[in-house]
Formats: sequence, C-alpha cells, structure tokens
Amino acid sequence: MSDEPEAQDDPARERDRRDAERKAARARMEQQHTWVDLQIKRAIERGDFDDLPGAGKPITGLGEQHDPEWWVKQLVERERIAVLPPSLQLRKDDAALDALLDGLASGAEVRSAVEDFNARVIHARYTPTDGPPLITMPRDVDETVAAWQDRRAARRRANAAAAPTPTGSRRRWRWRRR
Repeated sequence: MSDEPEAQDDPARERDRRDAERKAARARMEQQHTWVDLQIKRAIERGDFDDLPGAGKPITGLGEQHDPEWWVKQLVERERIAVLPPSLQLRKDDAALDALLDGLASGAEVRSAVEDFNARVIHARYTPTDGPPLITMPRDVDETVAAWQDRRAARRRANAAAAPTPTGSRRRWRWRRR
C-alpha cells in the first residue's frame, strides 16, 4: 500500500471530481443569470427605468458613418464648451482679467495672474495659428497691480460709507483689571 491519497491512484475518481466542479460552476453561472434577471425585474417594478433620457426616441447618430471623435463632439455639445482660436480667447481673457483680479486677495496673487496672462500672450505671438490675428498686448505688471490696489481701496471706502453708523445709545463695555 502507498501513502499517497486515493484520488491520485484512481483516474476515474479524479475525472468525476472535475466533472462535479464543472457542473457546480455551470449551476452558479445559471443562478447568476437568474439573479441578474431578478434584479432587473425588481428595478422595473420600482420604476428605476422610468423617464430615462432618450426613452422612446430613436438613437441619435445611428446609421451614420463612424467618427472616432464622436465622444468629444458630444461632450462639447452637451457641456456647451466654446473652443475659440487663441487670439480670440486671449481677447476674451483680457476683457475679463480685471474682474478676475478683483476676486484675488493679495498683490502677489494678482502679480502671478498677470504674469501668467502675459506668458500666454507672448506664447501666442510666437506660435503660428489659424484664425484672426493676435492684437492683444501683454499688460504692464506693476501698473496692473497698482490699478488693482486702487480699485480695492475704492471698494473698501464704498463699503465703509454704506455700512450703518453706530448710534450713541449703545452701551460700551470696558474690561477692568483687578
């Protein structure tokens, strides 16, 4: 007698064991299919598939020629992304720059934003592009920071003038040291 397990001595038992494993795997797959169908049926009963976007409408783009960039075009359309040539985008950024700068808290942030804008203008000047010519000029950093400081001071003065003035009827408390 040998000390090895009986399954290795008997090829028929090994074959039966493999067949049983296959049957069990097949049964699990069939049950999984049934489980998925059950989940879908429950979701339909709950109304999870009611009022989905595009329900009852034909699939858009079906039958058209395949476009490898279809998803980019749909993203641009869905998100309403406007892609402008660099010269027009810089004009738009230049027009909105003061409002952007007014939202910043420190002179260092303003200086950094203006330097970034100037770098983009200079890069566009030396890069050949399609579209209208670039007429946007870089901004003087020191002048722009000074104008930002002036606008900031004017806003503070306006806010101080609009704030209610304290009345004399309020009692003022003083802390005494003991």
